[in-house]
Amino acid sequence: MITVKNISHTFRIGKKGSEKKVPVLKNISFTINKGEIASIVGKSGSGKSTLLNIVAGFLKPEQGSIEMQGKETTNLSESDYAKFRSENMGFIFQNFQLMPGLTAFENIELPLKIQGMGKNARFKTVEKIIKKVGLDAVSDHYSNELSGGQQQRVAIARALVTNPPIILADEPTGNLDSETEQEILSLIKLLNDTMDITFIIITHDEEVANIAHQKFLMHDGVLKEAIPSAV
Repeated sequence: MITVKNISHTFRIGKKGSEKKVPVLKNISFTINKGEIASIVGKSGSGKSTLLNIVAGFLKPEQGSIEMQGKETTNLSESDYAKFRSENMGFIFQNFQLMPGLTAFENIELPLKIQGMGKNARFKTVEKIIKKVGLDAVSDHYSNELSGGQQQRVAIARALVTNPPIILADEPTGNLDSETEQEILSLIKLLNDTMDITFIIITHDEEVANIAHQKFLMHDGVLKEAIPSAV
């Protein structure tokens, strides 16, 4: 489903003409099969978030190619990639990124509004996802009325609501306590098992990384090794 070939990228720091080149990604290649969970583990500054941004199409690599859903994506225009993201990807962030003025239900509903889905269809779709992630009792609550775990469940439901085949998660348990982290990891595994969603998870946490079918280690912009998981 996802094939990354020879991706390299450099950041340029300073004024033009005297700028310093900082290699961030160095010839990265890997393949993730449909329905797998893949984790990319590394310390801050290792290049893992830059790689996720390139896979998501928020950043164009200097060289290399990425194929997803049978489409070569690295040469897509900004508008075409935005359409591709809308149809094929969901996102989960460390800080949840919920809209504070919206209820849990309305936050989850938002991507469907952007896609132009009708009100009745939106309601049925959101209700189904809310039950799947266990938010029935708090769907009318605002984000400041929710626990960290509940907020992340809302974020996961929002990522799921458009039924994307791929979900990209950046430190999805980074702001959670250990007990809540386990609940979220169990939910991700359940969604992977029951919905056949492909996950790419960026993390520095070995416990999070170990739920994956494939575990990749990033160090100084290099994919150092791929360790088959026990999952």
